[in-house]
Amino acid sequence: MDILKRLPVISHVRQAVGLQRGMLIAGLVICALVLLAAALAPLIAPYGYAQMAYEDGSRFGAQQAPSAAHIWGTTVGGYDVFSRVIWGARTAVSVIVVAVALSLFAGVALGLISGYIGGWLDRILVVVADAVYAFPSLLLAIVMAIVISGGQSSAWGGILAAAFSITVVFIPQYFRVVRAETVRLKAEPFVESAIVLGASRTRIITKHVFRNATRTLPLIFTLNASEAILTLAGLGFLGFGIEPSSAAEWGYDLNKSLSDVTSGIWWTSVWPGIAIVITVLGITLVGESMNDLNDPRLRLRRRAGSTSKSRAAEAPTTAEVAVTTSAPTSEASTASGTAPAPHTSQEDQA
Repeated sequence: MDILKRLPVISHVRQAVGLQRGMLIAGLVICALVLLAAALAPLIAPYGYAQMAYEDGSRFGAQQAPSAAHIWGTTVGGYDVFSRVIWGARTAVSVIVVAVALSLFAGVALGLISGYIGGWLDRILVVVADAVYAFPSLLLAIVMAIVISGGQSSAWGGILAAAFSITVVFIPQYFRVVRAETVRLKAEPFVESAIVLGASRTRIITKHVFRNATRTLPLIFTLNASEAILTLAGLGFLGFGIEPSSAAEWGYDLNKSLSDVTSGIWWTSVWPGIAIVITVLGITLVGESMNDLNDPRLRLRRRAGSTSKSRAAEAPTTAEVAVTTSAPTSEASTASGTAPAPHTSQEDQA
């Protein structure tokens, strides 16, 4: 149980308070719903992502309004909108997992090697990473998608092409973060002690530096996951994504619904757009909440705020101060044997 409590997301939920905790939980709920839709797409979706006809052979019909048979209507190509959106969640999750996993592996490995070894290898890798990072990400993803897929996209071929193109964009981000931490950590006393004890360079990098240089990676993972969704949608919207007969993709469906908007057919574009917005919103809420909790300045402010509130609650009120200051006077006079002076009226004085 202690290991579970130290996991990134669980530990952040335990630390969060107030509005920040609400944002984090809301983001986690949205992400869980998207993952659930992706995992149970065959059970949730009433039709296949490329299905255009009923079991009896009759076709759905193009641009059909929402009805009992098609709760979100049909597209211009004759596909069921609800089924396309649910199956699109599986495509989005697959691309995120493959793209971020590959970029994590490559970026972390290159960052550790470059930061610890240094020298000419470090200078070359830094120049290449800066050049890739300065290049427009969507344009680079388009070029890589064309090179990898060659204009033809099968189901896994399109997913891998989109994932590889996004990976090239994300590698410099992980590389820069891990390299900066490695350069700082290799001058720490515990690394110098390991060198003195005769530890090999590989053991130092994998055993000592790796654990401390990758603490911020969960945060970068969440932020890059939302960017991967937008990049995948951009590729599909521009026509460089996955073909509709291979897999469902939200950006492609948005592209095909452009002409429907001017005709008053709103359902073909609203639901894929909402799916993109909600997914990106959920991942962003998780990432921003984790960023706030990892920031020491915000953590100190929160502690200072809670401390001041507790002190204010423990502080006595004005009435309590008056009672406590007046009570000892009467007690002291009684203890000393001197009774208080009697009240005399004007008639007694006369």
